[in-house]
Amino acid sequence: MANIAAQRIQREFKEVIKSEEVAKCAIKVEPVNNSYTELKGEIAGPPDTPYEGGNFILEIKIPETYPFNPPKVRFITKIWHPNISSVTGAICLDILKDQWAAAMTLRTVLLSLQALLSAAEPDDPQDAVVARQFKEDLDMFQRTASHWTNVYAGGPQENPEFDDKIKRLQDMGVDEHQARVALSSYNWNLERATEQLFS
Repeated sequence: MANIAAQRIQREFKEVIKSEEVAKCAIKVEPVNNSYTELKGEIAGPPDTPYEGGNFILEIKIPETYPFNPPKVRFITKIWHPNISSVTGAICLDILKDQWAAAMTLRTVLLSLQALLSAAEPDDPQDAVVARQFKEDLDMFQRTASHWTNVYAGGPQENPEFDDKIKRLQDMGVDEHQARVALSSYNWNLERATEQLFS
C-alpha cells in the first residue's frame, strides 16, 4: 500500500477511536489481519428507524490512491434498504462515488452510512425492488426492514407472521434466505412468492 495512504488511514483510525460523536453513535472500525488496506466497520442502526437495535458490519477496502479516491465499502450484514443491495451489500451513496473529496475521512463515511439508514433515497436506488416497496407501501417496507434487522443484525423486533410464512416455504424445500427474499420482494404474499420460486 502506498505510504501516504497507510499513514493517513492510521491517523484516521485514531480519530475514529477518540471521537465522542462516534462513540455516541455506536460506530467502530478495526483492521482485518493487521492490515490497513482492509478494515471492518460497524454501525448501529439509528433510533426510530426499522434498523434500530441492529448492528451492521461493513467491509471497507482502502485503495492505494486513498485519500484521492474513496474507500470501497459494502454491507456484510444483510439489510433491506433502497440504497443498499439486498444481494451483494453494494451501496449507492454519492460520497463513495463522484462526490468523494480527499478531505473526507473514515469517520465521515461511517457517519454518512448511518445517516443513510435514517434517510433513504428511493429515487436513486441500488435495489429497485426495495425502493419500489418503500415508495408504494411504506408500512410494509418498515416491517420488512425491521424483520431483516432482527434476523441478520440482532435487532429486537420479532415478527411471528413473517417467520411462519418463511417456515412454510422451508417446508417446501426452499432455503431460508431465499424464502425471505422472495416473500420480502412480494410484500409477504405467500402465493406470489411461491409462484416466483417454483415458476
